Order: sequence, then C-alpha cells, then structure tokens
Amino acid sequence: MNELEMRQPLRAVIVGAGNRSVTYASYALSHPDRLQIVAVVDPDEHRRARLSELHRVPPERCFVDLDDLLAAGDIAEVAINGTMDEFHVQTSIPLLAAGYDVLLEKPIGISKEEVMELLSAARAHSRKVMICHVLRYAPFYAEIRKRIAEGEVGDILNIQTGEHVSYHHMSAAFVRGKWSNKEACGSSMLMAKCCHDMDLITWLKSGVPPVRVTSSGGIGFFRSDKAPIGSGTRCVTDCRIEADCVYSAKKHYVEQNMWGVYVWRSIEHLGPSLTVEQKLESLRTDNPYGRCVWKCDNDAVDHQSVVIEFADGSTATHNLIGNTARPCRTIHIIGTKGEISGVMEDGFFTVRRPDPRPGHEYSEEQVQLNVSMDMHGGGDLRLIEDFISYHRGEAPSLSTTSLEDSIHGHLVGFGADLAMEQGRWIAIESLLA
Repeated sequence: MNELEMRQPLRAVIVGAGNRSVTYASYALSHPDRLQIVAVVDPDEHRRARLSELHRVPPERCFVDLDDLLAAGDIAEVAINGTMDEFHVQTSIPLLAAGYDVLLEKPIGISKEEVMELLSAARAHSRKVMICHVLRYAPFYAEIRKRIAEGEVGDILNIQTGEHVSYHHMSAAFVRGKWSNKEACGSSMLMAKCCHDMDLITWLKSGVPPVRVTSSGGIGFFRSDKAPIGSGTRCVTDCRIEADCVYSAKKHYVEQNMWGVYVWRSIEHLGPSLTVEQKLESLRTDNPYGRCVWKCDNDAVDHQSVVIEFADGSTATHNLIGNTARPCRTIHIIGTKGEISGVMEDGFFTVRRPDPRPGHEYSEEQVQLNVSMDMHGGGDLRLIEDFISYHRGEAPSLSTTSLEDSIHGHLVGFGADLAMEQGRWIAIESLLA
C-alpha cells in the first residue's frame, strides 16, 4: 500500500445492518479520516435506511442482497460482516473471492467444518479475515495479556474464567429471543455467548495449543416443569403473577426499556417512536418476547462448565451461568511466579506474588483501568482501529486476531459442546500448516 492510499480513509461496506454492525460502523462517524462507510447490504428496508442515513450512503449503494453488491463492482476495500451466525461463512466466502478483506462478527461459523472452509477460502484468495473478538481490545484484558507477555506471573498453570449472564439478558436473548434455539440461530449457547471467553483463554496461553476438552451443563431452570403456579403463556395476556415476576416482559421491555433493539424488531415499521400501547399490543399477540420464560421453545443451556487441557499440561476452566443478578466476567490466572484476578466490570484487576518476608504472605498490586460502560469493556472501537491497521499491513498489536489465530478458541467451543453431548473428553486437532 502506497503513501497516498495510507492517507485516504478505508472504504467499507456493511453486510448485515444489525446492532453489532451499527456499533462498529460508528467509528467512521468519529474518525472520517480513517474509515468511510460507502455501501450497505441488508434485506430489511428499515435497517438499510437507518444505516444509510447515519453514514450518508446514497440509494444506489444500498443493496437488498449480497449478489447486488458484488455485481456493482469495485466499491470498497473491506467488508464488515454482521450477519447472523449461520450466514457468516456463506456470505464471507463470496466477499473474499471478490477481493474484500473481511471483519467478521463472531462466531466464525456454526461448525468446525464451516470454520475450516472459510480458512481455506481466505488462503486461496490471499485475503485477510479478522474476527470480532472485541474483549481482546478491552483495557482490562489487554493489560492482563501485556503483563503475562512480560512474564510477571511466570508460566501459566491454570486459568479460571466465568461469564455471568444477567436474568434479563438471559431471558431476552437466550430464552425468548433469536439465540434461544440452536436450530433457529445455528449456534449453541456456548458459541453464541462465550466464544469471546474461549478465545481469551487460548489467547492468554500465548500460542500453546489446547489438546483436549470436556464439558457438562444443561437447562436447569428455564423449562416448563419449573413454571410457578399461576404463570400463563404470555406475560400480558393470561399470567396471574406478572406483577410479581422478575421476568415480566412488561417490566423489562416496556417499563425499563431494555433490549428494545431486539424486542421491537417486528414493529419497527410503525415508526421510531413506538407508544406504550403499541408495545403492549405486540407483546399480547405474536411477539416472541412476550412469552413466558418457562414456556418457550428454547434449548440453550442456562449453565455449562468447560475444562480444557493444553499441550504443556496446564489447564483452564470456564463457567457459563445464566440468570445471575449482576452481569459480569471474572478471571483468575495462576502462574509459577504469581497470580492475576479480577472482574472486568469493576474496572481493575489485582496482581499477587508470593512474599516470604517475616510478617508477609504475599504482595499485592491493584491495577486500575479506564473501563467504559459498554458491554465489551471499551473494546468495540479499538477493534475497528486495529482492523484498519491490519488491513494496511501495519505492525499487529498484541490483540490482533487473524483468522488462524482465532480458530483454536472455536475448536475448543465446538469440542466442549460435543463433549457435553457425549459425556467424554474430546481431542482437539493440531492446527494448522
């Protein structure tokens, strides 16, 4: 890339104009000298219009499907692919063939076979694919990774991570919503929600490959036999306990205005300022978010534990817990020289080292961080900045996540789900020539 090209903003097309793509594209609004959104592809007219208005994309660059974009010729250098999980690979391969580098929302694909197919396509077309593992860019995890790389806690012996999914997020996304059923969304709960965590664990191990994984879990709460006496089929039609229920759709989506980007999807056409009565009527009728959480078609687990063994004999565990009061991600890393522990949402982590001096047991350092209040700890827009640098061939950051680099975490996740289903350890194949 020559000096003139380096000075020009990178031209990007948005494929799938959902919430994640809108977030990533927002970088162009604050850094127009670095990124420009020049086209949008989405079958939904309202989503196309929303994004095209924000970024002043002309009507002739707003496409209903991917074929229309590809037929338009050389429009941009990169594509930001924010489609749903089951469409990731089938939309990315034509983009690679057309000469685009791709920023791809996680998970890479819905099966190991799909992931490997995309890797083969990227290599065949000599294109770059970067995965949206945004937590690598959150100050919390980036600083932990830096300290591990500098040898502060020695060689890692064990990593313990946990994702605590709040009761309102669990019920919205994974019980009532579009990630509630693997057949419908394509991904398991572990791959849809904890793909980040599987990636973090393998990233923190700094190139030591995982060799086997096992897992256990299931649906312990969000099922019909756990439904309280008096519950109905829909919160605002036939439920006698709605006023006291912590999962009330009326409370979450109308009174508290939570998860509106998903909940009101079916009535977006009514306009940008929906009335309370329009929302209630939607919940009364065919809106899936109005259903009783104990009487849905969900098959997403509400708890799962994963155990991973690495080639050097070290181990890691991850616990996914749905239905917690407080949403948070936890981590505890034990090395040969010390340990690191913390909760991302607290905005700090603690480094401890053995200290055998009289009157001491260990020394302790609290590392304070500037953590934003977005759901990924400030990582979203840092990821876009890094993608631009990655595309331009600049020196990679410690967080840079190439396609090859991201695959180990996916193999762990796919293996964990198979292990849970079959009740055994699953070997993870060595990656990759």
